Amino acid sequence: MESYVERPPLPALAGAVRTVWVQRTGATAYVQRNLPTGGVEIHLPVGGSPQLIGPLTGPEIEVVPPHTTIVGVRFLPGTPPPLPTALDDLVDQRVDLADLWGGSVDALVDRTARASTPERALDLLEAHLVHLLRRAAGPDPLVGAAVGALMPWHRVGIDALAGRLALSPSQLRRRCLHTVGVTPKVLQRTLRFQGFLALAQAGAVATGRRGADGTAGLAIDTGYADQAHLSRECLRLTGLTPRGLLGGGMDRCACGHEHAASYRPFLATRRRPPRA
Repeated sequence: MESYVERPPLPALAGAVRTVWVQRTGATAYVQRNLPTGGVEIHLPVGGSPQLIGPLTGPEIEVVPPHTTIVGVRFLPGTPPPLPTALDDLVDQRVDLADLWGGSVDALVDRTARASTPERALDLLEAHLVHLLRRAAGPDPLVGAAVGALMPWHRVGIDALAGRLALSPSQLRRRCLHTVGVTPKVLQRTLRFQGFLALAQAGAVATGRRGADGTAGLAIDTGYADQAHLSRECLRLTGLTPRGLLGGGMDRCACGHEHAASYRPFLATRRRPPRA
């Protein structure tokens, strides 16, 4: 890949969007491994057809053609863009955005294709989303509270969480399936892994609990029972081992790009426990 640059979203999108980016490929195709994040994504190839990536439960591999520029938006769990269907209908799917939004997509594609720079194309996509979200009903507040409680390093059981929200476990499950696309337990596992990636990307130092250092220490800090537990979840969610995913290093992933804008929201929720 020629370049990949992430940044935080516009302030008007900060409550719904986790990060935005511009991706460029060079003279050869690029094999992209899309990972579960708990949210949905919009990928808009400049001059091409935008697509919505539904909630993922495992890796999605795509081949990005040479000389392609993509502007993208990654939404937070529970805060998708306005859609005509529940998110559990879109799990592990890639859908043309025109099939969901109709003719308004044509104007968006035309404006972004004529943008002077990819960064300007991303600005236009964000502005379009601001307009849509202002006209839409707000997210489910109980699901939002559930997502916050299920963030990494919050030790909470699903039944206890449902009771805290004055819901039955089945009610919480239904609301999460509708608004997030997956069950609370699946979301919790996804967010826990995202928390591990956040610590790894930031080069975080393990707390030292149980005498563990390095990957093992970060696994325990994020809520895994041990490093083997992390390895199993990493294979399930990404198709790779932690070492294969991170390229053997703990300060950046194998792709070599900076992801601070994406992982900063996770690190902001971290409370470092005291050393044992």
